[in-house]
Amino acid sequence: MFYGSGVLRGMLVTLKNMIQSYFCKPEDGGLFTSQYPEKRLPEKERFRNFPFLIYDKEPENLRCVACDICAKECPPKCIYIIRDFDTDGKPLKKPKIFDIDLTVCMNCGICEEACPFDAIYMDHEFEISGRERQGSLLYHKDDLLKSNEHFHKIRPTDAAAIDTRRQEDEAKKQAVKKEPPKPPSTAS
Repeated sequence: MFYGSGVLRGMLVTLKNMIQSYFCKPEDGGLFTSQYPEKRLPEKERFRNFPFLIYDKEPENLRCVACDICAKECPPKCIYIIRDFDTDGKPLKKPKIFDIDLTVCMNCGICEEACPFDAIYMDHEFEISGRERQGSLLYHKDDLLKSNEHFHKIRPTDAAAIDTRRQEDEAKKQAVKKEPPKPPSTAS
C-alpha cells in the first residue's frame, strides 16, 4: 500500500455516492429538494421531537401518576412536576402541574424510555414557533395533553403493542380480584 490510500478510498466512496445521487430516484436516496410548505416528506413512525402526555378517552384519565421519574431522568432537567393533593392533604395519582420547557428540551426521548406508565411519548409536531421567545415555549399540562387516538395515528405499531399489554395487565388484575381467598391451611 502506498501513502494516502485510505484518503483515496474515502474519496472514491464519496464520488460513487455523488454520481449515484444524480441517477437514482428520490425514493432510493437520490438527490432531491422538497418544496416544504406545500409538499412534506413522510415522517418515520419513530420520529421524535417534543414530548406529549397521553390520556385515555377523556383528559381527566391521564396516564401520568406524577411519579417524577421522567423529570429525574431528563438530562437538561426541563420537566417540572408537582403532585396533586385532595382536600384532606393525601397525595393523588395525578399531576397538578406538569410543565416542559421546550427551549431546554433536547428531544432525546429519555423521558419516554423512563416512564413505566406509558404516559409520555415523543410527538411528530415540530412547527411550534411563536412571537415570544420564552413564554410560548413553556408547555403546561393542558398544552401537552393528547389522546390515545392521536398516539395511534402517529405511531400505530407502538400504540397497538402498548394497548394490548395494558389490556393484558388489566385482565390479570381483574382475575386476581375475582379469585376467592384461599383458606388458611392447618398443619398438624
